[in-house]
Amino acid sequence: MSWQILWKPHKGSETGYTMSEWVPILVIDDDELVRRGFKRSLELYGFKVYQAKNGQTGLKLAQEKRPAFILLDWMMPEMDGLEVLAKLKHNKKTEQIPVFMLTDRGMISDLDQAFAIGADDYITKPLDLKDLGKTVTHKWKNYKSRACVR
Repeated sequence: MSWQILWKPHKGSETGYTMSEWVPILVIDDDELVRRGFKRSLELYGFKVYQAKNGQTGLKLAQEKRPAFILLDWMMPEMDGLEVLAKLKHNKKTEQIPVFMLTDRGMISDLDQAFAIGADDYITKPLDLKDLGKTVTHKWKNYKSRACVR
């Protein structure tokens, strides 16, 4: 499935932009405030945001909704982000969905482990919500351009 650029200029609109297409994404994070903030911020940038409060719910929603990509928190109780990532990448229904890890981990060895399992990119936390939409849009565009040359 191909997803187009999120916004396109439109003269006369209050913001200068109009929605060209909602891009469905899944945010898996155990922190409700983070999920709510991400949802509000990302919807302003044209994303349709599905939310999961834990890994098990995230795995189920990933199969049902087939999002364009997933933002996955690394540190969660019960099932951490790496375990969720491994399950996503070993499931025929979800293995092709790009996953961007949400982490405050900056150690190269940690990131290498996530990439070895199948992470496509990462976003470091904490993240200013006013920059979140731009950051995620940028990461999504970069992923799509890399995928086109593969």
